[in-house]
Amino acid sequence: MVRSAALACGLCLTVTGSAAARTQQQEAQPLTIEEATIAEIHAEMEAGRLTASQLVEHYLRRIQAYDKRGPAINAIILVNPRARDRAYELDRAFADSGFIGPLHGIPVIVKDNYDTHDLPTTGGSLSLQGSIPPDDAYQVRKLREAGAIVLAKSNMAEFAFSPYHTVGSALPGHTRNPYALNRVPAGSSGGTGAAVASNFGTVGIGTDTGNSIRGPSSHNLLVGIRSTMGLTSRDGIIPLYLDRDIGGPMARTVADAVAVLDVIAGFDPADPVTADSRGRTEESYAEFLRADGLNGARIGVLRQISNTETADPEILRRFEEALDVMRREGAVVIDPVRIPEQDDIPRGARWCPRFRTDINAYLASLGPDAPVRSLGDIIRSGRFHPSIRSSLQRFMGIDEPPEQNAACQRADANRRLLRAGVRRVLAQHELDAMVYPTWSNPPRLIGDLNTPHGDNSQDLAPHTGFPAITVPMGFVYDGLPTGLQILGDAWSEPTLIAIAYSYEQATKHRRPPPTVPRLPR
Repeated sequence: MVRSAALACGLCLTVTGSAAARTQQQEAQPLTIEEATIAEIHAEMEAGRLTASQLVEHYLRRIQAYDKRGPAINAIILVNPRARDRAYELDRAFADSGFIGPLHGIPVIVKDNYDTHDLPTTGGSLSLQGSIPPDDAYQVRKLREAGAIVLAKSNMAEFAFSPYHTVGSALPGHTRNPYALNRVPAGSSGGTGAAVASNFGTVGIGTDTGNSIRGPSSHNLLVGIRSTMGLTSRDGIIPLYLDRDIGGPMARTVADAVAVLDVIAGFDPADPVTADSRGRTEESYAEFLRADGLNGARIGVLRQISNTETADPEILRRFEEALDVMRREGAVVIDPVRIPEQDDIPRGARWCPRFRTDINAYLASLGPDAPVRSLGDIIRSGRFHPSIRSSLQRFMGIDEPPEQNAACQRADANRRLLRAGVRRVLAQHELDAMVYPTWSNPPRLIGDLNTPHGDNSQDLAPHTGFPAITVPMGFVYDGLPTGLQILGDAWSEPTLIAIAYSYEQATKHRRPPPTVPRLPR
């Protein structure tokens, strides 16, 4: 028998249980499932007022109403047809013995470059239509073991090529930004970003080679975590540049993003880079959700990134307001600090163009049933969006493996220089973190690839392997979201989480998008 009770106001929640400490002054004000956190959802389940099945139905109703209809957010490639069955199984398990794990019953939006053994994984490309991997990506497996429900696979920029918009051949049309339907959600994890922002699921996971967790999180008023290289496994993720690829959480709050990080972090024998995490992971990153995390923190301001000629003045105003909040909350703000290597190393000299090697290795892992076996097969199939043809052909022309490629050797040398430069500045000023706008310009209009994009995420974190978190920084103009990026040294996630959470609690910038309102009962 499933523990359940009719919700007093349809699909409303009343904050109780573990969330009560945060809401005592509000006398348990009702809270709709839209924007509900993991802790609040679990409190309702413990109180018998909500089941995983009810929660899944709620999100499925929203997807049906808003993803291809109405505002047509177009964030979802595929809804998991077994999500209801899994929710029912979890409800039965809960009735017998309680939560099976820290994400019990939590519906997750999964970017469609994560392998799922029971659903196709396309990388946003028709060339991989119907490709069902032999097993789950490591992170997906850990989420399921923690009790999460894979609710849907989300749209992405095809093969994660574009940080600017989310469009591919697997799903017709662009994914829209729910805060302004004529604007982009950024790329390549724009489907996850738009879906989580639209309350199509509780949390999501994306991938970030240069920008693609942090950019869509910024454009959709979310929290996104790009962790230290090696903290999370890349196993079972369709690669772009494997030496820069990282998978991680995208959520509406820092606490929810950290709840996902707690589950997916750690050593995976299938990904050798995660060996570096042994002895460096925390038992629980949730311990660092500290409202006073800014008090005494030393924060460096990277004006060389924030204050460029093309930076939008409204975003710069939000950035100044963010710095004022930090000072008010007790942070020591060192303004400015400068990393010479950031200006000295050309951006194009930071990348190893290894897509052909990495995608061929991934396709080989799919076994004999893979719809294509190589990059050459993808090109010959013609089953891809026209916008990526030149990129595919360019990568096809790179024959050398990364260890023999001069551009890769140069990128590796520059990686070491940039890491040393960042660490020198952190040590020189005794900094806990450095900050700058995640993007210096608001979300572009769909189809606009000419005006300044403002993507600052490509510069430091991918090439150093250092962690960075983006957190909502407020709005510009007519409700367009913007984000604050917080960067630190390798394995400094506890410090960055404390800073991000403290800033979030002091500002409370998160608001649901107006285009996808609460559904009538």
